[in-house]
Amino acid sequence: MRITFYGHNSFLLESDVSILTDPFIASNPKAQHILMENIKADYVLITHGHADHLADLDKIMAHNDAKIITMVEVASWLAKQGHSHSHSLNFGGTYEFSGVTSAKYVQAVHSSSMPDGSYGGHPGSFILKTEGKTIFIAGDTALHSDLKLFGALNDIDLAILPIGGNYTMDSEDALHAAKFLNCSQIIGCHYDSFPEINIDHQAAIKLFKSHQLDLQLLAIGTIITL
Repeated sequence: MRITFYGHNSFLLESDVSILTDPFIASNPKAQHILMENIKADYVLITHGHADHLADLDKIMAHNDAKIITMVEVASWLAKQGHSHSHSLNFGGTYEFSGVTSAKYVQAVHSSSMPDGSYGGHPGSFILKTEGKTIFIAGDTALHSDLKLFGALNDIDLAILPIGGNYTMDSEDALHAAKFLNCSQIIGCHYDSFPEINIDHQAAIKLFKSHQLDLQLLAIGTIITL
């Protein structure tokens, strides 16, 4: 599987299908060098309704016939904006992309409203399974004890965790989240996009390393394989 980081919480995960998470790219001042028209996605996962997680959905959908997978209230709001090609989930629901790829929507601890202030349901995380790998896509969340449950029920190979603090977990809480998930490979997200969530990269990496955990802070546009 190939993973491309587009900044904030935007990742392209490519296996037998191409899945883009939380499109906030052209609207992200840190990702102005990314050419949106080059991003090809079969599906878009949206963790919750905040603008910094769906601001560039229109731009993605303009050149992709992608299906949107998200919380039911977010899907309902998007349908009113003209994005009706979607599948809505609630907590515990699983979407089957193919015979080898699926995503379960599970609870997160955060707030959620749509860009116009209307109700956005509850925020969530995705447990993505593909080609024998399991990836935890946290979206925006604080540290919470249900992460232990997700770790106990799933053999998680990679966790994508917010580490910027202020609006989500900081690096110290993300360290505990990784331990709850029983996952040693972590990619950080939701940092440096705004002044409020700037972090000390080396300090965060050192913290995780001191607990025998590998934290990757990818440059925007970086591609890795899992």
